[in-house]
Amino acid sequence: MTLAAVLFDMDGTLVDTEDVWWQAVDDIARGLGYRLTERDLPDVLGRPVEHTADHLLRVTGTGRERAALAAELDGRFAELVERDIRPRPGALALLDALRAQRLTTALVSASPRRVVDMVLRVLGRDRFTVTVSADDTARTKPAPDPYLAAARLLGVAPARCVAVEDTPTGVASAEAAGCQVLAVPSAVPIAAAPGRTVLRSLEEAEPALLRSLVPSPR
Repeated sequence: MTLAAVLFDMDGTLVDTEDVWWQAVDDIARGLGYRLTERDLPDVLGRPVEHTADHLLRVTGTGRERAALAAELDGRFAELVERDIRPRPGALALLDALRAQRLTTALVSASPRRVVDMVLRVLGRDRFTVTVSADDTARTKPAPDPYLAAARLLGVAPARCVAVEDTPTGVASAEAAGCQVLAVPSAVPIAAAPGRTVLRSLEEAEPALLRSLVPSPR
């Protein structure tokens, strides 16, 4: 078995938007009389907007409708993303190295399509064969649906794919889909495990390493 594709998470992995998402949630939370702390990390980072909206409804006790609050979070995030998008160290170099070796890449994000499209203007749409957003599957991370959808669009088996992720939620999604995982933690630590490799930065990654993560047949 050989590596067929590298499936990249977007937020916190390829672009520095985890801090932007945190700021967006904090802005909306403050409007509800609540300030985020480290206790909120598991319900904010790497989670779909609906999950975070539900979390804010619980901790604030507000009577807001979930859909309206999720739309407000989404809108604030999009505003901040458009103003301040920064690729993570090593991200563009790795993508270009993979393309030079004709390795297929895909973008698999828990962000809505309009945010993905904003980020693609910075990363370069031509660096990815396919892209999957939160709008493209019935369930998003940590469910396996996004990674299964990307593999299906590429016509490859998930077991022949390496998913590059930065959060436990994303790792859970990729592993549930059957992908090998390269984790590059951003805000939340991720431990090494069978089928999972952990690096400190994408600057430490290279095509040869990614190829080595897909086990060869015995």
